[in-house]
Amino acid sequence: MRRKRYVEESASHDRWLISYADFITLLFAFFVVLFASAYRDKHAIIRVSHAIHNGFETLGVFAGGSDKAAIAYAGLPVNSPDAPPGRETSPGNSAAQGIPTADLLELRRQLEAAMGAELKSHEIEISVTPEGFVVSLKELGFFDSGQAELLPGAAEKIKRIAKILMQHDLELRVEGHSDNQPIHNQQFRSNWELSTARAMAVLLPLVDNAGYDPRKISVAGYGQYRPVASDATPEGRRMNRRVDLVVLGAAPLKAAVHP
Repeated sequence: MRRKRYVEESASHDRWLISYADFITLLFAFFVVLFASAYRDKHAIIRVSHAIHNGFETLGVFAGGSDKAAIAYAGLPVNSPDAPPGRETSPGNSAAQGIPTADLLELRRQLEAAMGAELKSHEIEISVTPEGFVVSLKELGFFDSGQAELLPGAAEKIKRIAKILMQHDLELRVEGHSDNQPIHNQQFRSNWELSTARAMAVLLPLVDNAGYDPRKISVAGYGQYRPVASDATPEGRRMNRRVDLVVLGAAPLKAAVHP
């Protein structure tokens, strides 16, 4: 009888409620964490993003790429304390790597004075893009079609440009570009090789003849994959065959001098 009474007193059909309550508590905590994660401090995230961006920029990953910074800080008000330095959009600054507009205007004025004839003949073009201040050397005045050897007198033109750029202590990237017409000759198997060889052909007089600091210069070959015009027309293909001298603006320009 004692055994029977013990069994009857120990039987319980509500023990599942304990596990169920634990499960509901954990589920509630899970959704609270999700809610908190969705509404955590936006500025804290921005500060972390800023630190990561600066770290990669120091390593050179974002060199010349101002669009990446804009993506990292999208939605911030102008001149926000959390915005990265050099991204203000005030009239005194340029979109080209934070170089002051007055300095870019002075640099452009000097180049136009030194290269006036080449600008008129469209052998050279000057522009400001998100990549930086760009001096485009067109195929017309520097290379024969499908070749990477400089035309007579081209090295002297490059030297004149280099002397002006060197006055401002600027970082420079030499970029080779081509149109989309296939090339396959004894020298080059593709437009990749042609564009890179042309960039190297421009770099050598910059360093060897003009004395440009090799620590402040780099080379890239993009083939036909970064056009500035449509390859569907002869005029567009002509514009795409170029070597760009891209001023990265890693060092500040001197103050503009006005007459």
